[in-house]
Amino acid sequence: MTKCGPSAAGPWAPGSASTIKESCVRPLFSAGIGMIAESLRNWRPGEPLERILDRSFPAHPDPAHDAVGALVRLTRTEPALRAVWLQTYDEAEPAFARALAERAGLPADDLRPVIQAAMFNAALRAAVEHHAWHTADAAPDATATRAELEAALRTALEVAARGIA
Repeated sequence: MTKCGPSAAGPWAPGSASTIKESCVRPLFSAGIGMIAESLRNWRPGEPLERILDRSFPAHPDPAHDAVGALVRLTRTEPALRAVWLQTYDEAEPAFARALAERAGLPADDLRPVIQAAMFNAALRAAVEHHAWHTADAAPDATATRAELEAALRTALEVAARGIA
């Protein structure tokens, strides 16, 4: 059994027991992939993309996820943690592509939902990173921090929905 707690979740130190720490942070980074994919699958035609957050952003998040912002900030300086962060996004993309294909009635191997999923996934990652990297010195007001993250995600999805013009 992997120990995840104050001693295992301490600073991500190069050369430390990174395998243990990877197994501790991976679930935090990948939490919600299934819920977001389901929200994409149920996204109604004509509905703004950012409205999926209403269904996939939990009203009462797991308190353990409060640490994600701090972990994302560490991805700037810790290559091993960055690798785990990016790998979880890489693993999420096929789930998002399948959901978008199903929603559109397209074959699972159609290129269009794959591209849409890549754009969607990149928008989510950019928003989360932007938020984490710009709130490092913010007061630890969980409600305000959550509202700021949700606003960043909504902006990212609005931009992704418009595409590259």
